[in-house]
Amino acid sequence: MDIKIILEVSYRALISIFSLFLVTKMLGKKQVSELSLFDYVIGISIGNFAAEMTYNTDSNELVGVIAVIMFGLVAYLVSMFTMRSLTLRRFFIGEPTIIIQEGKILRKNMKKVRIDVNDLLEECRIKGYFDVSQIQYGIMEVNGEMSFLPKSKYKNVQLGDLNIKGEEESLSANVIIDGKILLGNLEIINKNKEWLIHELKVRGYSDIKKILLCTVSKDEKIIVYLDNDIKSIDVLE
Repeated sequence: MDIKIILEVSYRALISIFSLFLVTKMLGKKQVSELSLFDYVIGISIGNFAAEMTYNTDSNELVGVIAVIMFGLVAYLVSMFTMRSLTLRRFFIGEPTIIIQEGKILRKNMKKVRIDVNDLLEECRIKGYFDVSQIQYGIMEVNGEMSFLPKSKYKNVQLGDLNIKGEEESLSANVIIDGKILLGNLEIINKNKEWLIHELKVRGYSDIKKILLCTVSKDEKIIVYLDNDIKSIDVLE
């Protein structure tokens, strides 16, 4: 390979790194998990400009530097304006969305943020909630992270401080998701479709298709979340 090309690419790489460093210093120390959609788009664009400026020796490196700085400047100005205006912050950054409200799952809001029941259950488990019925409120933040507020009786208490021996908990089985009965999960807990339908009818649930999620605990406690259209409240920002 021509030594001149190696030197030129090295020179361009140093310029790219220096430009990215300056822009990053200007924008602050947000982690990737904290980036909003707008920040993410800006970051990808700046990265593309820096890469193009490095390996495309036919391009003018000054043009690349200007592009990186301009995108960084736009992001900086947007961050300044959004700190002063709630309207602009909601437009550029977005706003939190309630997914679970007063113990009820809001299907409409799940569609709004493009998640399904399995995604929600995964987020609950990641945050330590293996039983959705323990959650009073669940909110999807603007960075895609889920925050949960447990019901008062499920808030963390150190049993050791109370000199109480806690009982081991077991996982609840998801037996209905999106109106479909999960026969495999019923078999695992030694139940069948007929048993589930009977138990639901006893509790007043005759239409399986209207059930968004149904769980059965080890002691056969059945929790049902209907596919309802509850109006969600606004999140206090």
